[in-house]
Amino acid sequence: METLMSTMNVQQFLEQHPFSALQKRLLVLCFLVVAIDGFDTASIGFIAPVLRSEWHLSAMALAPLFGAGLFGLMTGALLFGPLADRYGRKPVLLASVGFFGLTCLLSSFAGDLGMLLALRFLTGLGLGGAMPTAVTLTSEYCPQSRRSGLVTLMFCGFTIGSALGGLVAAQLLDAVGWRGILVIGGAAPLVLLPILAVALPESLRWLVLRGRDGASAIATHIAGAAVQVPRLVVDDIKLPGSPVAQLFRAGLLGGTLLLWTTFFMSLLIIYLLSSWLPTLLHNAGHKLSEASFISSAFQIGGTIGAVMLGRWMDRFRPHRVLAVAYLVAALCIAAVGIFIDNVPLLVLAVFGVGFGVSGSQVGANALSAAFYPTANRATGVSWANAVGRSGSVVGSMAGGSLLAAQLSNQTIFLLLAVPSVLAALALMQMGRRQDRRAASAFVHIDSTGETPTP
Repeated sequence: METLMSTMNVQQFLEQHPFSALQKRLLVLCFLVVAIDGFDTASIGFIAPVLRSEWHLSAMALAPLFGAGLFGLMTGALLFGPLADRYGRKPVLLASVGFFGLTCLLSSFAGDLGMLLALRFLTGLGLGGAMPTAVTLTSEYCPQSRRSGLVTLMFCGFTIGSALGGLVAAQLLDAVGWRGILVIGGAAPLVLLPILAVALPESLRWLVLRGRDGASAIATHIAGAAVQVPRLVVDDIKLPGSPVAQLFRAGLLGGTLLLWTTFFMSLLIIYLLSSWLPTLLHNAGHKLSEASFISSAFQIGGTIGAVMLGRWMDRFRPHRVLAVAYLVAALCIAAVGIFIDNVPLLVLAVFGVGFGVSGSQVGANALSAAFYPTANRATGVSWANAVGRSGSVVGSMAGGSLLAAQLSNQTIFLLLAVPSVLAALALMQMGRRQDRRAASAFVHIDSTGETPTP
């Protein structure tokens, strides 16, 4: 039996072994979780017109349906992140998936708008806990050299799930009705739940940090039965105070605020364009079918951008990669307004916005997971997502205000480029802070010969 050194850091252990079947299985399972999240997010937009017709609702009366889900997502992210740091990633992920599956299924029995709004909020609550926890768990099983690429690849499940949600809703809505679409959206996570319970491992880093049983068995799965696994340790320590309070301690506060700025600005752009781009294009003279085709370039660009930017983040400085992407996206946003009458150039510009903004938003999730220590990583990722969700609410409302102001298309898209520039500046500043901390740590090690504790 091959023997490793008696004590080894968890991250060093992951780097030393090939990406195992257990890690690949976890990646696929988390991919499926966020894909179901994307399915639910997209399908609700397709059933809204049917609801409006069946219940004789005005557009204004239906608007809270989308807001309820967003507020649920925001609340769920705030609540479930600290629980995942306290009780473990796996139980919180299972609870989140089971909860949003059950509430989505119950939504199909809603008899009026008030009941549906309440159930959509509860569904959002579960979804808000599932996505950040999946990001955190995936990140904690990735070798550092491939972490950003693998996390962004996993997160592409959301985009694919969104596309599938739109496709399924469009094809089956006439046959099964809006209630049937919600049944599908609720049944899928409930079918996945027992598979997650059996096949999904708990975070190895969290088990080691908390001194819980099971770390040795997981390490053996990764290394292989022929290897005698060492005693695993983690560099970071259990910090005093709640995981939420730790976000604001010295050394994390500045990065937390800069990450929040990035998430807020990024999701503001994404939700404003997702909600209003077809309308803006239609107002500019494009047919609805043409506007739909042009808008699809945003989603395609986001998927390709997530994969490419994740790879570049692993090869180069991740903050710089994302900052450059947001700056290029700002130019593309401005170009949408300039070339709004030129379809080929418009499609390229919209693709560039998706690549730079949606792709970078996925990369920002990987960045946040890498930034926080194990003790409050789930809280850090979840709360950044919650702040981002508040940006999505602002973006959804801002589109209507911009249209009501009767601004020109060029002016609207120039204004929309500003948040992208602000996200880039936040990431540049975060990168400078990280470089200074790394330089300070190097000087400390060089003078004392010891690795500083966080």
